[in-house]
Amino acid sequence: MLTYQSYRHHGWNLQKQRRSDDVNHVTMTKTTYWEIYGVKRFPYRGQRKYTPSLYQSFDGGMIIRNDGFGLTIRQFERVFQACLERRKTREQWILNLRYPDKSSKEYLEYLENCTDRNGGNLHWFNHQREKNLYEHLVKTVGTEIEIRTRQRLFIIQDMIVNACLTNVQQISSGSLSEGLDLPGSDMDIMHVTHSADVIPNDKSIKQPIQNNTFVMETDTDFPGFTRLRMVARLNENTIDLICLDCPPGTYTCKRYLEIDRFHNFYTERFPNLKGVIHGPCITDQKQTIDVVLCLHSTYLPDNAITWASRHRLQWPPNFVIERILNYGCLIVPIGPKTVQIRNNLWRLSFSVAEKILVYSFDFTQLLCYGLLKLSLKRIINTNDDTKDLLCSYFLKTALFWVSEEVDIDTFQLSKLYFCFSLCLDKLISWVKACYCPNYFIPEHNMFLGKINQLNNNILLHVLESVKYGGIDGLLHNLFPPDNLCSLGTLSESSFVLLDFLLFRNKCFMIDTITSAISNCYKACLCCKSLLKSESSTFINDVCRFFNNTISHEIAQRLPPPNTTANTIHKCYHTHFKHIIKIDAVSGWLLYASLYYVTRQFDATLEITDYVLSKWSPYMLFIDSDFNNDMIKQKIIYRQNVHASMTLNERLTIATVQHVHYRQHSSLIPEELQLETEFGDMNILPNIMSRCLKFLCYHHLSDISNRQRALRDLYSTVKDKSYRSLNTESNALTILGVCCEISGDKDMAYQCYDEALQSDHHICLSAETRRSKLFDLNL
Repeated sequence: MLTYQSYRHHGWNLQKQRRSDDVNHVTMTKTTYWEIYGVKRFPYRGQRKYTPSLYQSFDGGMIIRNDGFGLTIRQFERVFQACLERRKTREQWILNLRYPDKSSKEYLEYLENCTDRNGGNLHWFNHQREKNLYEHLVKTVGTEIEIRTRQRLFIIQDMIVNACLTNVQQISSGSLSEGLDLPGSDMDIMHVTHSADVIPNDKSIKQPIQNNTFVMETDTDFPGFTRLRMVARLNENTIDLICLDCPPGTYTCKRYLEIDRFHNFYTERFPNLKGVIHGPCITDQKQTIDVVLCLHSTYLPDNAITWASRHRLQWPPNFVIERILNYGCLIVPIGPKTVQIRNNLWRLSFSVAEKILVYSFDFTQLLCYGLLKLSLKRIINTNDDTKDLLCSYFLKTALFWVSEEVDIDTFQLSKLYFCFSLCLDKLISWVKACYCPNYFIPEHNMFLGKINQLNNNILLHVLESVKYGGIDGLLHNLFPPDNLCSLGTLSESSFVLLDFLLFRNKCFMIDTITSAISNCYKACLCCKSLLKSESSTFINDVCRFFNNTISHEIAQRLPPPNTTANTIHKCYHTHFKHIIKIDAVSGWLLYASLYYVTRQFDATLEITDYVLSKWSPYMLFIDSDFNNDMIKQKIIYRQNVHASMTLNERLTIATVQHVHYRQHSSLIPEELQLETEFGDMNILPNIMSRCLKFLCYHHLSDISNRQRALRDLYSTVKDKSYRSLNTESNALTILGVCCEISGDKDMAYQCYDEALQSDHHICLSAETRRSKLFDLNL
C-alpha cells in the first residue's frame, strides 16, 4: 500500500507529464488504484460509499473489494427482477397505457407478434374448475386475437362504406361490432344523418347557417331523453316540424322535431332501407339486420357532462374519456315507454361511446361480458317469467360500473369468475332497488317500464340461483356437450368463424355502396388505401375480398363491351382479374358472359368447361342465408379448407356464389335481356354454364352439340337432388328460352308455366314470355 509521501510524489510526476497535453489542467490529481494496477475504467452514474480496494491473492490473482462494477450488476438483476414482477402483476395497467384503444391495428399487430398469447396464462388458474370455465368460454366467445380481428373487420367495413356515402355516416353497433359473435347475434347498423346540427344551447349556433339547427332540451322527468327545438332552418323545403305550447296569438312559437315525421322524411330518401319499422329500427325482411336512423350532436347533454370528471379508479383511461367527449352523443327517434304521448321525446344514445369503452376492455373484461350475455341467453331467458325483463344492455352497464369502481388489475384471467360475481352482485342490488342507473346519466333509471316491485322477486330468485350455483352451475347450464362446436380444435376452427362473419357482412355492405358506379370506385380506392396501412394478414385479405367484390359490381355498370373502344375492353379485363378471385366459379362465368356478348364463342366454351370441372353442389354458397343449418355448413366448409390457406385460396377452392346479373347488365346474353329488364337475376352456376354452352353451339350452327347441351340443361334444371329455391323459377325460365330457340315451343310453354307456379321467388319475365308464345301459337 502506498504511503502518503509516495502518493504525493507519484501524483506530482504524473501531473507534470500531463501539462504538455492539457494546459488548463494545473491542479494536482490523485493517482487511483485503477491507474496503478491498469484496471480499465467504466462509467458509473451513482455515488460509491467506499473506494474499491485491490489485493493480490495467494494464487497470483487479484482480489477486488467494494467492487462497483459487480455491485452494479447485482443491483441491475434485482431491479430487473422486480420490474418483471411488477409488469406481471400490473400487466393490464401497462397495456392500457400503451394501447388504450385495443381495436387499433397496432394492438392487433402486437397480439399477432405476441409469443405468449392466451394459452400461456393457463398456469395462473388455481383450480381446475376455473380453468375449465375459461377454456369453454374461449371456445364460445373466441380468443383475444379473434375478438380484436372481428372488431377491426367492422371498423374497416364502416370505413369503406362511409367513403361512398354523402350526408350520412354508417356506424356498426351491437355485440357483433364489439367483437362477440355469439349464436343468434344480429347485426345493428346506425345511419347518422349530417343534414342537421344539434347543439346544447342557443349560444352555440354556428354562423353562417349550413344545416337545420336544433337545441337539446333535456327533461328532468325523463333524464335519458330530450326534445329537439329548432333554432335555425336552412330552407322551408326541409323536414316538417310541429308546434308545442303555442297559445293563440303567440308570435314566438317554439317548433320541435317530431319522431314520426323524421321517420317518414328519411325512409323516403333511403330506398335501400326496406323492411318493417320496429321501434327506432328498420328491420330487414329476414330480421337479421336492424338499421337505426339518428342524429348526431358533437356535445354531450348537460346531465352527462359530469360523467367525465366523476371519481373513478383506473378505468376508463383518460384517452378514452377524451375521445368520448370529442364525439358527443347520438339522438335516436324513440320516446320513453312510460308515457303515452312521446312523439316529441328523443332518446339520448351513447352507442358510439359504449363501443369506444368496449374497445378499451382487456381480454378478461371481454370474457366477462361474454359470460354475462351467455347467462342471460341460456339461463335467465329460459324462464318464461323472466325472459323479457333483462336485456344485454343492462348487463353491459353493470360491467361498466364495476370496471370503473375496482382496480383495473382486478380483471385478471385467474379472477374471471370473481369479476363475473361482482357484476352479478351489482345487477342483483339494482333489481332489489328496481333502479338501474345509466352509465352516463345515473339519474336515468333504465328499469322504468320493465322491472318493478311486482315482478322483481322472481328475477331475483333466478339471479341468486346463478350466484349460488357457482362455477359448476355455469359449466352445466352454459356449455352442455351438444352445444359445443364440432369443427375440431380451437386453432383449427377459428378462421372458419371469421370467414363466415365476413360472408355474412358482405351482402349488406355491397347493397349499401353499389347504388352508383361512382360509389364503387370510391370504395375501391378506400380498399387500396387500407391495404397500405393495415398490418394484419386476414384484414388485408378482407380488403382484397371487398375490392374484388366491388369490381364485380363495376363490371356490370360499364358501357356495353361490344363497342370498339379499346379502353372499355381493357377496363373489363382489369376488373375481371379481381372478379375471378371471389369464388370458385361464378366470376369465371361472368367472364364467359363477357366473351359471349363479344361473340368469342370458342373462348366462352373453354371457360364453361373449366367451370363445370370446378363446380360441386357441396361448395359453400357465400351469398345465401347463413341462418339455416349453420353448423352443417361450417363443417362442410371446414372439410375443404385448412388454416394455412389464405382467404383468397379458400374462396377459390371451397366457395361459390350464384351468377348474379344486375338489372340492365351489359354482360347478360342478348337472348336473356328480358330477364334483367325488371330487376336483378340470380342463377345457379351449373345451369348458367349449360345455358351458355347451348347458346354458343346455336351461334356456331353445331346442331348435334346444341341438342346435347339442351338435354344436359334440361336434366340439370329438373334434378331435384340439389336445388336453389330462390332461383328455381329463373332456371325454368332460362330452360324455356333455350327450348324456344331450338323450336320446341310446347316444352317452352310448359317451362314458363311451371316457373310461374313456384312457391318462392317468381321470375317476372316468365309471364311475358308465356304470353308472347301463346300469341304466336294463335
